[in-house]
Amino acid sequence: MKSDVVSPEGFRCDGRRPNELRRFNCDMGTASGGYAGSGADGAAYVEQGNTRCLVLVFGPKEPSMRSAVLHDRATLSVEFNIASFSSGERKTKLRKDKRLLEMASIIKSTFESVILMSSFPRSEITIQIQILQFDGGSLHTAVNATTLALMNAGIPMEDYVVACSAGFGNGHPILDVNYTEEGMDVPVISLGITPRSGKVILLNLESRLHLDEFEKVVTLARDGCTQMHEILDTAVRSSAEALAR
Repeated sequence: MKSDVVSPEGFRCDGRRPNELRRFNCDMGTASGGYAGSGADGAAYVEQGNTRCLVLVFGPKEPSMRSAVLHDRATLSVEFNIASFSSGERKTKLRKDKRLLEMASIIKSTFESVILMSSFPRSEITIQIQILQFDGGSLHTAVNATTLALMNAGIPMEDYVVACSAGFGNGHPILDVNYTEEGMDVPVISLGITPRSGKVILLNLESRLHLDEFEKVVTLARDGCTQMHEILDTAVRSSAEALAR
């Protein structure tokens, strides 16, 4: 018997209401997070529900390959990995590797549009993303963690990039989809915006949605992004205050 994504009482499998985010915790900085030995210029560790993500930022620095030098701006490289112990999910290596490359490409194009790349000509910025524990929503969790890590590294951006996912199951749009819900064949959208302008700079749809459902899901994901902006902004301010003490 197929389980309902939302119960008749209005609850999801983890006890949340359809429009509720998962619990969020974060830690910014190479020293406080215990990443001082990594040589990173910025770091952020994020927990969104049971999904755990570590992002390290290196640079701006001299490019490792001369062929990668751009004379008018920096180059950006993104590495995306999921720890082999992060979930019970079993996939072929080829399929997994292809998915990781797709995620890295999405994040690269997203942040290239907001980082002030022209401020660092002939240099390279490297973003290393590691999903330490996987419970769904790895793309939007990685985007939020990357925003915090770039800010921690002091790399100027036009605005925050905040992201959230939303899906549609048994007649209900649901926010911040978890791994169990993803396994229920729920169509999922990952949305990323720059909150100051409200511009959508990331829209990733995992499967088909009817237009009416699509609009409801995007509206809910945008609401989630607004909530995430408040959460990330509070984290950045708290980190800055701690450094000033």
